[in-house]
Amino acid sequence: MKQVENKVTLVTGGASGVGRELVLLLLREGARVVISDVNEAAGQTLATECGAGAVFVRHDVTQEADWQAAIATAQQHFGPLDILVNNAGILIPGNVETATLAQFQQLMQVNAASVFLGCHYGVAAMKERGGSIVNMASVSSWLPVENYLGYSASKAAVGAITRTTALYCRNNGLAIRVNSVHPDGIYTPMMQASAPGVPAKFLLYDPKTNPKGRATLPDKIAQVMLFLASDASSAISGAEIRADSAILGMGL
Repeated sequence: MKQVENKVTLVTGGASGVGRELVLLLLREGARVVISDVNEAAGQTLATECGAGAVFVRHDVTQEADWQAAIATAQQHFGPLDILVNNAGILIPGNVETATLAQFQQLMQVNAASVFLGCHYGVAAMKERGGSIVNMASVSSWLPVENYLGYSASKAAVGAITRTTALYCRNNGLAIRVNSVHPDGIYTPMMQASAPGVPAKFLLYDPKTNPKGRATLPDKIAQVMLFLASDASSAISGAEIRADSAILGMGL
C-alpha cells in the first residue's frame, strides 16, 4: 500500500522547490493534492502535469480569506483535509544593523503568521477526523546566522507555533499531529538567488568533497516531510526534525 493512499493534502508554496518535489512525491504515494502558491503560471502548469490527482489554487498565505478558500477547494474537489504542509516562505538577508523594520515584518508575516493561519484553519478542518500538519522551519531557528536575523526569528516562531499547537491537540484529545522540519539549507531557487554566481558544488553537501556544504537537494527534504505526513510517523508530534547533515557537530 502506498504511504498516503487517498489522503487529501494541501501544500503551500507547492509550485517550486521543495513544495514541487513534495507534490510529485505525494501523488506517487497515492495522495490527492491541492497545490497552493502565489505563482499562478507555475502552479497551473504543475497541476496540468499532475493530472486529475491535483488542483491548483492561488493562495496568498498571509491572507485569512485565501486560507479559507484554499481549504474549501480541497474539500470541494477531494473531500475532508487529511494533511497540511506549511511550506511557503521567503528569504531576505539582513543583520541587526542592515535589516529594516519593513523587511523584518514581511518575513514574520510570510514565514510565521502564515504558519499560524495554516495551523488555525488546519486544526479546524481536521478536528473531527484527525490528520497531520508539517511546518517548514530551518536550522536557523536555533543556530545563530547573523546575516539573516529576520529570517531566523521567523523560523524560530514556526518552531514555537508547532510545539504549542501539537500540545493543544494532545491536551484536547484531537488526533492531529504537528511537526516541523529544520533543514540546514536546500538547493532551491530561493537559495540560489541568495548566492548568485556560486556553483552548486560549493553549496551542496557532500561528505567527501564538500563536508561543510550548506544545502541538500529538495527531493531529500520532501522525503522527510512525506514521512511526517504519513501514518508511519504516528508516534511523533511536537517534534523539531533536524535535517541538517549533523551541522551541530561541525562547529559551525
